[in-house]
Amino acid sequence: MIRNLGTLDRTLRIVAGGALATLAWADTIGPWGYLGVVPLLTGVVGMCPVYTLFGLNTCSAKV
Repeated sequence: MIRNLGTLDRTLRIVAGGALATLAWADTIGPWGYLGVVPLLTGVVGMCPVYTLFGLNTCSAKV
C-alpha cells in the first residue's frame, strides 16, 4: 500500500475524525458524527483512496 498523506494531512484527519467520533459517541452531535471514523482511519493508515482516484499526494517521501 502506497502512502499518499503527508504528516500535516494525517494529523488533521486524526484529530478531526477522532473529535467527530467522540462527539457522536457522547451523543452530542448525533449518529452522523460516526462518519468521523473515515478520516480517522485514513489518517492512521496514511492512505486515502479518494486521493489515489484523483492522483493527489501530500506525502513528501518518495517510496
